[in-house]
Amino acid sequence: MVRVNWRVSLGYTGVVLRWMAAALLLPFALAVASGEDVVAFGATIALSLLGSVALERYGRQGDIDSREAILLVSLVWTTVGIVGALPYVLAGTGTVATPVNALFESVSGFTTTGATVMAEVSTDTHSRAIMMWRQESQWLGGMGIVVLAVALFPNLSVGGVQLVEREAPGPRMRKLTPKLAETARVLWKVYVLVTATEIALLYALHLGGFAPDMSLYLAVAHGFTTMATGGFSPAARSIAAFSTAVQWVIVPFMAAAGVNFALFSRAYQGDLDAFRDDPEFRTYLGVLVAVAVVLVGVLFANGDYAVGAAVRHGVFQAVSIVTTTGYASVDFNAWSETAQTLLVLAMFLGGSAGSTGSAIKIVRWLIVGKSIVRTLFTTAHPSALRSIRIGETVVKSSTVRDVHTFTLLYVVLFFAGSVLVLANGTTVGHALTVQESMSAAAATLGNVGPGVDFVGPMRNYLHFPTGTKLLLAAFMILGRLEILTILVLFTRGFWRG
Repeated sequence: MVRVNWRVSLGYTGVVLRWMAAALLLPFALAVASGEDVVAFGATIALSLLGSVALERYGRQGDIDSREAILLVSLVWTTVGIVGALPYVLAGTGTVATPVNALFESVSGFTTTGATVMAEVSTDTHSRAIMMWRQESQWLGGMGIVVLAVALFPNLSVGGVQLVEREAPGPRMRKLTPKLAETARVLWKVYVLVTATEIALLYALHLGGFAPDMSLYLAVAHGFTTMATGGFSPAARSIAAFSTAVQWVIVPFMAAAGVNFALFSRAYQGDLDAFRDDPEFRTYLGVLVAVAVVLVGVLFANGDYAVGAAVRHGVFQAVSIVTTTGYASVDFNAWSETAQTLLVLAMFLGGSAGSTGSAIKIVRWLIVGKSIVRTLFTTAHPSALRSIRIGETVVKSSTVRDVHTFTLLYVVLFFAGSVLVLANGTTVGHALTVQESMSAAAATLGNVGPGVDFVGPMRNYLHFPTGTKLLLAAFMILGRLEILTILVLFTRGFWRG
């Protein structure tokens, strides 16, 4: 007997689709203003509303338990990926007009991966509406589609903690207010505020003559994808297309996007010690500084740049890759193998829990590290009892077990994906190397975006065969939903028992 109330999951998926139609109004307005792709966005809005009505009528609304939450989150992310692909197909322009490529681009957007199959990344080829939808999809996916739905639709807050925990990146979800819906609204308010601040600063650089190419349109586009740690840019050369001032302004916002947004909220409410007292935040800063210092040292030692350029590019790429943003200030394909290998390793780090960053996350690495230290201690002192603490908090043994399971599963999936990409790579007209296949798997599972060499920052995933594109798109969703949320659907115990 099936034990999952799947009709409830379907019904609430319809609720989220209704919200998706509203999110499409921004690119639709741009389409109307420019007279381009009006039908593509109008039809997508209509189909979203029709799908919403059908799902809400066929499904039902009610209490959400753990399994309904898992199914709902999986359905929502699959559905928005499909709906988000419709404007690309209906616009019929460029390489993203085919169904598989459109799905890849849409999933990459919502999961904030930033891997692209768009050969012509330019508003000269695509309408501004299409390019803004590409950017907006990342911004919406950054904080979380379900988190936004909980904030907008109070009836979803029944069982909402289960929902948010299945979607929010990291092993824990802390309520900032007594009501979950209010917590979701607080997080989104912070997200909007920081995004607006970056947009204002980028456009101010343009008005001040420090960034001639940074129009208001581009400032909004990059504000959306920076705070989402997404990495999509309307410029083919990413952030390398803009001035040094733009690159330095974006660095702290990428770093901020990798911080637990609950800390910003607590600081805004008057807890000025929130950042200083958080052990994960201190570790996160230490990781950013350490990776940046090593990378700058490697670039300078290899004679790639003078001191100033080495510092700028080293710091920018270290922050971009660790936070899984995926922006590029330079084509790092030209760097040494040592520098490129360091970037690939940095793809496994990730931001803080509760940030928009993906990958394994700093708090998990912190727990793994402390677990190793404890094991070494108890090996020398078998009768000793020693708990794992993050600050003053004792980490439950079940949490430690879950962290170990997730980390091991992440690594296993990475190697399995690397092998599959390599095995299928002979059809792309290029003999993939092991490093290229591994970087493609790491970049999609960790929602980073660009890899090295064949999938480097100034290249794309267009020439991969269809099977590989679908595999990597699945990796993006697996990485964004923290793997277990998806994989548990394929177990018998989830549906029965």
